[in-house]
Amino acid sequence: MRILYNLLIYILLIPFALYWLIRGISNRAYLDRLGQRIGFGFPKIDGCIWVHAVSVGEVQAAVPLIHALIERFPNQNLLVTTVTPTGASRVTALFGDQVQHCYMPFEFPHAIRSFFASVRPQAAMIMETEIWPNLYRGCGIRKIPLILVSARISPKSVPGYRRMMPLIRETLAFGIIIAAQSQADADRFLELGASAVRTWVTGNIKFDVEPDPDIAGQGALLRGELFGERPVWIAASTHDGEEQQVLAAHRTLLKEYPDLLLILVPRHPERFSAVRGLIVKQAFRVISRSDNQACRASTEVFLLDTMGEVPLFYAASDIAFVGGSLVPVGGHNMLEPASQGLPIISGPHVFNSVDIVEKFVELGACRMVANGDELAEVVADLIHDPVAAGRLGANGRLVLEQNRGSLARLLVLLEPLLVEGKLDQMQSF
Repeated sequence: MRILYNLLIYILLIPFALYWLIRGISNRAYLDRLGQRIGFGFPKIDGCIWVHAVSVGEVQAAVPLIHALIERFPNQNLLVTTVTPTGASRVTALFGDQVQHCYMPFEFPHAIRSFFASVRPQAAMIMETEIWPNLYRGCGIRKIPLILVSARISPKSVPGYRRMMPLIRETLAFGIIIAAQSQADADRFLELGASAVRTWVTGNIKFDVEPDPDIAGQGALLRGELFGERPVWIAASTHDGEEQQVLAAHRTLLKEYPDLLLILVPRHPERFSAVRGLIVKQAFRVISRSDNQACRASTEVFLLDTMGEVPLFYAASDIAFVGGSLVPVGGHNMLEPASQGLPIISGPHVFNSVDIVEKFVELGACRMVANGDELAEVVADLIHDPVAAGRLGANGRLVLEQNRGSLARLLVLLEPLLVEGKLDQMQSF
């Protein structure tokens, strides 16, 4: 099956390359260090601790882990890899020259070999879960300790993995340590052939992300400069098909609250221009963050078209809708607005973070809506009842407090491997 898998991987080489080049036409960031995608131009590092985080969300989740590694191993090289250029930009913004960065190559065997030959990791940590047989095998045959951090497998992906069961079972047999988000995730890994000895439930490291202690003050200052005293709601990490529903909800809300301002934050930067075009086409008066000017009294929508500022604009808002959830994308990070005490609204498509959303729902820390009409109703309810909005935000902070501790549990698993560099240290736990 591995031979068939690699044959398929090489057949897909040309489509992969074409796809990346086409994306690079609209967003030149996708052409940055393109050779690394196919196995060329990696930095030469004489051993490192390696953390892989696919995109912005995983990079943000890895912040407490990376800070802990920098503090505990100050003389060790630290490499962070990403897949997306937005993730790369976030790594640079957060850590500067404290870490090195390169792009993760595609799953081609020659690219994986080249990656390991250049960076020579002594230990590897992969945020959340993407099961890549060649990458994991590369760690296994080189005796590189590999931990899947906040590991999860969605129920929807299990049937697909079962169809490749011999390959997946072999992949998970390379001494991989699984630090699962939940018992359900751990059980799914065990079902796919993971070792019971090396599978642990440590929780979700995202709960351990600490907000910038100055963010509330910075957000209030920014709000005063850009928005004045107007009520403000934010729709963050939105996708195609979702902005239309959010804008329709906002049009409805303006009838009752004519001074209400919407901050709209598309998930992907290559869509900023198209989303602004949509806003203009629907006859909203809009100002973009890149315009570098304050909103006028007549401004109805503020388009956040810069990177790395979502936390700041959460802090400048009254109510948060978390996108990727009114369309079947799977939902995005609720924990960031929750850490700032914002009342949170989500759509129904949250399969990427079911466990987190269930905790929020159980404690009355978010409101779930099915469509744009319900979104308008809930935003109106929260504007009308600030006490209820405050209670929702306070409950979100409570969810965070009750679920912290994943990083400490992870470091118990991690530290012996980094100090000793031996997988058999796991037998002592």
